Amino acid sequence: MSLAYAECPLDVRESLAAQYFVDAIRDEDTQHSTRLMDAKDLKSSLAYSMKYEAARSVSKTSRHVRSIETEDHMSRVRDDKFEFFFNRLEELLNSSVAGKKNTPRRNSNVACWKCNKEGHVQRECQAIASNQEN
Repeated sequence: MSLAYAECPLDVRESLAAQYFVDAIRDEDTQHSTRLMDAKDLKSSLAYSMKYEAARSVSKTSRHVRSIETEDHMSRVRDDKFEFFFNRLEELLNSSVAGKKNTPRRNSNVACWKCNKEGHVQRECQAIASNQEN
């Protein structure tokens, strides 16, 4: 817009950009609603049309959803199993993360840039660790 209408004032360019944006909206309801909003700049037109789309999509989906509360013995058993597996997975993940922190990586395909030995990277180099301790 700045290049196409360089001679126009900023408020005119903003108004034109908002009008072109509204014209480019494919959904007729959103376009009509945004046009009725009569925004003066592109930012407010975009914000309004996004809010309108979000509200419309939420109202479409929430119309068809009903909540049902049921409680039976099998659902409690499934919940307990799920909880057990979730806790076990969390324990394994924590132990895996703790194990990775404590044990250095050993990969024969990498070489240290500090000591030029293979099997570790510079941040895990024992030569650096021994030099820092001294």
